[in-house]
Amino acid sequence: MSNTVIVGAQWGDEGKGKIVDYLTEGADVVVRAAGGNNAGHTVISGGTKYILHLIPSGILWKDKVCVIGNGVVMDPIGLLEEMAKLRGQGVSITPENLLISETAHLVMPYHRGLDKAREAKRGDKKIGTTGRGIGPAYADKVERDGLRTVLMTQPEIFEEELRDRLARHNATFAELGVDLVPVEETVKVMLEAARTLAPHITNTTVYLHEAIKAGKNLLFEGAQGTYLDIDHGTYPFVTSSNTTSGGACTGSGVPPRMIDKVVAVGKAYTTRVGSGPFVTENDDIGDMLHNMGREFGATTGRARRCGWLDAVLVRYAVMLNGADELAITNLDGLDGLDTIQICTAYTLRGKTIHYPPSTAADLAACVPVYETHQGWKQDLSGIKKFSDLPPLAKAYLKRMEELTGARISLVGVGPDREQTLIV
Repeated sequence: MSNTVIVGAQWGDEGKGKIVDYLTEGADVVVRAAGGNNAGHTVISGGTKYILHLIPSGILWKDKVCVIGNGVVMDPIGLLEEMAKLRGQGVSITPENLLISETAHLVMPYHRGLDKAREAKRGDKKIGTTGRGIGPAYADKVERDGLRTVLMTQPEIFEEELRDRLARHNATFAELGVDLVPVEETVKVMLEAARTLAPHITNTTVYLHEAIKAGKNLLFEGAQGTYLDIDHGTYPFVTSSNTTSGGACTGSGVPPRMIDKVVAVGKAYTTRVGSGPFVTENDDIGDMLHNMGREFGATTGRARRCGWLDAVLVRYAVMLNGADELAITNLDGLDGLDTIQICTAYTLRGKTIHYPPSTAADLAACVPVYETHQGWKQDLSGIKKFSDLPPLAKAYLKRMEELTGARISLVGVGPDREQTLIV
């Protein structure tokens, strides 16, 4: 399999966790390189549902090593809760199979307080954050005022730095009229977390380079999606990190020349969570999917906004990420439809365009140009081979390839690991 990067081709929630889990069989190391516990991957294997936020999906496989890279912002309490839940489901987590970069930044309770206060202040202009403190943690990182995980291996320095940050942030909270973060309780909890997590913390960049030299296969697990990228997404309705393929390099310390393949994951339709423009949004599609019990966030439980497949977005994501292949998930979500729409272009103030504009206002003003396809009207969830898909489903996928310029290599027809078809 060599070294492969998995990215989302839409606004996240594309089913990357399932694709990563499926491809992990051919990998030795699974790397998370960006984001925080605002992301959520749901993997169903053997009838058991696993929800992961910070830990790479590869943790569900024995004899695989999972790495939380330097580009991640890590909530220590959130990570410990996730570890405890997975262990309760029989998953083994040790310092040998879960490594944490010593230069990843920490999400602290004051970051969550800032996140919620800033969202509340925006009123009807909310971005739609999860309130997990991710943006403020990245802001501290960029302002060179963050705390890095290596400090958790140096408890005296960690306590000193943490007390300093708590004092400064509480002063800000007092001015804003926001509840203060309890200092002594926070210091106690964080020092306890540090003692538990310290054995996992190491120089993961060195580890990854040594793994490559030893002939190991690396799989980079994307978080969120292309259009939540801080530079290339639908700004300002984005996350605070680079969610595109380049982020796998900067967030892990593995250089671009060591990446062999990029796989972009997209749904057979389009969804997004939170605020921001959504050209193909369709309430009827959303109602249909929600009534099927689909499209609720793994992290927040929020109902996702839903719409027709937007090939304009996916095509641009393929170009931007240098995607070699597409993995299409949730094809079975369209099983009951008589007709299916695909957005092939936009019209913006009377002009036809074939790429997403750079401002949220312009994207919101775009009108989709649709082509109509006949639905297959057949339950796909029990199909085991791509060749057994109905001709109309294959035609829909073929049109996706034509419109996006990438070959489809995997197709998901259900949430379970076994419901993945190799093309």
